[in-house]
Amino acid sequence: MTAGGRGEAEVRGGESAQTLDRGLRLLHLVADAPNGLTVTEAANRLAIGRAAVYRLVAPLTAHGMLRRDADGRLRLGAGVLHLARRAQPLLAEGALPALRRLAEQAGATAHLTVVEGGEGVALAVVEPSWTAFHVAYRTGARHPLERGAAGRAILAGRSGAAGPVSTAGELQSGAYGVAAPVLGVPGLEASVGVVSLAPLDTETVGAQVLAAATAVASALS
Repeated sequence: MTAGGRGEAEVRGGESAQTLDRGLRLLHLVADAPNGLTVTEAANRLAIGRAAVYRLVAPLTAHGMLRRDADGRLRLGAGVLHLARRAQPLLAEGALPALRRLAEQAGATAHLTVVEGGEGVALAVVEPSWTAFHVAYRTGARHPLERGAAGRAILAGRSGAAGPVSTAGELQSGAYGVAAPVLGVPGLEASVGVVSLAPLDTETVGAQVLAAATAVASALS
């Protein structure tokens, strides 16, 4: 390849990298906009022209990553949810060692809860091996973020609070929970916690939950 050919290839490569970067930034902007974004708003935030935004939107829409609502605003498409679901087994696998340690330490059912569709979803659950009785918590169980330690910890994490958060009887009568948010993993809103049939020592178990949340963040980063 001639020097001129190499120069042209480098230019094309630079342009492709810039386009990819802008496309990813656009996805993040739309994800962070609960009411969606107009093309003009997206152009202003990306500091590019409307025509450039349209060029980004076309392939992202074709692949289901973005969609236009009835008002023409940009919103995330179902393709993003598909990718998220494909990634969930990897998240659960990465969290299992820390959850196992936590369940054995606390003598309570440990869980990793993630945000999906505005709700908390139990992505991974580990029960302790040595207790006579413990809470049976089903993987895939969903609950509002405003109820239960797992959801409240996620909400606290949005404001940068590391937890731990404790609750009693909010999701199930007679059940006690302690959870802490998983912080520092880009694109992930999650918490690690335990649920028990008996009151938990918030200070001791809280420290164990916080250590587990930190370990999960490190495993997933």
